[in-house]
Amino acid sequence: MNREPLTMVCTCEMSGRVRGKGFPARELPSRMARGVGWVPTNAMINAFSAIPATPFGTGGDLILVPDPAAEFEVDFADGSAKEHFFLGDLRHLDGTPWELCPRDFLRRALAALHEETRLTLLSAFEHEFTYTGVDEAPGNAYSLDAFRRQGIFAEAFTAALRAAGCEPDSFMAEFGARQYEFTVDPAEGIRAADRAVVAREMARATAHRLGHRAVFAPILDPGGVGNGVHIHFSFRNAAGTPVMHDPADPLGLSPAARQFVAGILHHQPALCALTAPATTSYIRLRPNRWAPTHATLEQQDRAAAVRICPVTPGTDVARQFNVEYRVADAAASPYLALAAIVWAGMDGIRQQRDIPAESPALPATLDAALDALEASEAARDWMGASHHAAYLMHKRGEAAALAGLTEAEQCTRYAATY
Repeated sequence: MNREPLTMVCTCEMSGRVRGKGFPARELPSRMARGVGWVPTNAMINAFSAIPATPFGTGGDLILVPDPAAEFEVDFADGSAKEHFFLGDLRHLDGTPWELCPRDFLRRALAALHEETRLTLLSAFEHEFTYTGVDEAPGNAYSLDAFRRQGIFAEAFTAALRAAGCEPDSFMAEFGARQYEFTVDPAEGIRAADRAVVAREMARATAHRLGHRAVFAPILDPGGVGNGVHIHFSFRNAAGTPVMHDPADPLGLSPAARQFVAGILHHQPALCALTAPATTSYIRLRPNRWAPTHATLEQQDRAAAVRICPVTPGTDVARQFNVEYRVADAAASPYLALAAIVWAGMDGIRQQRDIPAESPALPATLDAALDALEASEAARDWMGASHHAAYLMHKRGEAAALAGLTEAEQCTRYAATY
């Protein structure tokens, strides 16, 4: 059978889904400059492929332009078509960034951090997911048996990650039924979010070729264990030297790191709307689920919103030292989640905030988180008025579409799409 290679340029916007357009790979040279046509209202497609509301109507045109540094090509060597795609930027027809471009939102945050502090962010996303290719077995949390039962998935997935330039770090059976966790090496700036997008897609691509699914929904059963995304980050200075750690500080944080984390905690209610953006995110964020319930900073405590991670004895402490943001899941676009963290941290540096004495409860519902985001003038400034308003419209429409469903029914809806 004759075949002609295709490629695709993609974005990962408010719903956290990866969407885009494909075209013959032979057209790539011209598409690198002019991209592919896109429509503003596409950003309002929710997780369930519906558009409950849009501020853009049917008008307007954009272009989705491939980033030459974000090309990914993976051959599974099984006779199937290669995974070949680009991550790209949403622009106006004159080439300027569109106000709702998720990569530009993050790019602006990272540029502000560097311009004002001369610091670069090094970060990595740690993912939990459910693999449908194994049977539930009692007593299998963290077990060798659970690791064994996934068969060749982990090996094929690891090969795909490495081929895509996402250096694998770990893979393990997790606490929940059929639940696994993986990490990849950290990357600087926007590349960390690119890696998060690609890693999720490689997990889905691997599972698909094995006749199964990798499900990244926040929680599949209201009585079960949730799937979180933990975002680890640290700072490097202009010379590439780690500068997150200060042994003189009670928590080990450098002055800039302390202020950055204080900014995250200060803005935590609004951040939830961007980093935990599904109605079922708030089923996971409940007591006794090894998930955050309050805006807290703790050392080595997995119920904290922000956790200072342990350092292995005998290693370079400054290089290993990092902080972990735990109020996130894979319903969030990695670009929006990381950008929100950076913007909030930047506010902490600008305002010279310190770690708050109080630890307020996190929003208990998506609606409450959206109310906090709507009330946040700082978030409106970070996002821009049009992006801020569109995001609220998008997520309120998604929440309204699930009104009246039981928690179990909501879990089922999200599990089908993530």
